[in-house]
Amino acid sequence: MHLGLIGYGNIATLLPRILGQQGALPSRIDVLVRPGRADAARAAFGETVVTVHEDTATFIASAPALVVEAATHMAVKTSVLECLRAGLPVLIVSVGALADATLEAAVRDAAEAGHTQAHLSSGAVGGIDMLAAARLSGITSVAYTSRKPPMAWRGTPAEDLLDLASLTEATTFYQGTARAAATDYPKNANVAATIALAGAGFEATEVRMVADPAVSANIHEFTLRSGALDFTVTLEGKPSPENPKTSLSTVYALARTVLNQTALITV
Repeated sequence: MHLGLIGYGNIATLLPRILGQQGALPSRIDVLVRPGRADAARAAFGETVVTVHEDTATFIASAPALVVEAATHMAVKTSVLECLRAGLPVLIVSVGALADATLEAAVRDAAEAGHTQAHLSSGAVGGIDMLAAARLSGITSVAYTSRKPPMAWRGTPAEDLLDLASLTEATTFYQGTARAAATDYPKNANVAATIALAGAGFEATEVRMVADPAVSANIHEFTLRSGALDFTVTLEGKPSPENPKTSLSTVYALARTVLNQTALITV
């Protein structure tokens, strides 16, 4: 297949390698990057052959069968909207950007205008299929907890609330709605936003954030109560060796979605 990628970070560069390991390396890969970043992008992809574009119009003209956004919230506000309006289906990784209700509406409008679809990656969390199914039966409650080692919260507002380096026990430093969590903690918003969009919505999804010195990995847990079923999902993510801020499960979830585009039987 012909794959389009927006971005050249760890997720974007690792995805083709995983597809290649599955014997499904795309026949062509076009990559969209910011102006002045073409050489850096080619270097980041290494031996993976890619065609790099610094202009959205030429990227769209290359006509990929699927575009994977693996960049930033800003890319969703700009390049993703342009691709959708042009009729290209887009798989969005930066799901947290849709906590902005205006942007969520813009994505829907762009997809409608282009007669295509915006797909949201499940990313680092599982159970999204049953969460979305349970929504049809009526959801009573959804509660999500993000539990990480204290130092994993560096660079977030948690630094102003806690002395992360000296914590000796698990401490909940945030509790609120998924929309507020995505707004206040944008770098940690994707999982909360995915759960909210698949389930009860941003305002009805409860979020807790915990700094826990007893854990060494990022742990995602959510509990659902609904008319069809009740369940709790707990996942312990493993970081990418090349970028500890990237969960390997995010990239493998993307690879699964891309593989399903051409598979004869999909699950």
